[in-house]
Amino acid sequence: MSETRIELARRLFLSRFGLGATAFGATVFGAAVRPAEAQSPATPAGSWQPARHAEDDWFEPATAVRHRFFFDTSTADGFGRALLFANNYFTANRSSYGLADADLALVICARHESTQFAFTDDMWAKYPQPFADRSRFTDPKTTKPAIVNVYRATGYGLLPSMGTTIDAVIRRGVRFAVCQMATRATAGVIARSTGGNADDIYKELAEHLIPNAHLVPAGIVAVNRAQERGYSLATVS
Repeated sequence: MSETRIELARRLFLSRFGLGATAFGATVFGAAVRPAEAQSPATPAGSWQPARHAEDDWFEPATAVRHRFFFDTSTADGFGRALLFANNYFTANRSSYGLADADLALVICARHESTQFAFTDDMWAKYPQPFADRSRFTDPKTTKPAIVNVYRATGYGLLPSMGTTIDAVIRRGVRFAVCQMATRATAGVIARSTGGNADDIYKELAEHLIPNAHLVPAGIVAVNRAQERGYSLATVS
């Protein structure tokens, strides 16, 4: 065989053997250069799971439920509509699906300008002007700062709740997530207007929540955590 043919045969052999030789060398000699996919394997689709925190365990219903729903409110009107929609949700599930109220978990979030409606009448009576300033809400009957939590009172059918009260939906199982950051901001407003201590006022507000209410670190965090716990989200404004 001529030298030219020998050279061509050698090159053909090496070209065919090259990839396997590289892999062989990497395996045998521990070559530093490896395929990219071996260095950083791709994360399988759908494998990510949200972290669970003990602070959010209150989202878990006490009993087994079939559906979970979370209403996010940040205004006075939005809070009222959430009460109305919550009542409608329970009623429609009962009449059309045969579901009991206990089959449904529903949380209403009070944050930003709706936070004040998660406090009792005592706080509204004690701090009417700061509450009016923070919620941008005045009593439609008097056109002055409210001295009661109007969403717990009767005779307010013209409000967005159309007469559905906080206590009515609580009886059906509704729970409330109350923004701690907004509560502290409210305490700050009250402290500046009264000369009081913001920390003491915050503690007072926290001790006067409506029934079935839970202080959360921030309302917007609760929006996130609720969805990660399987709640469908409705933003009510």
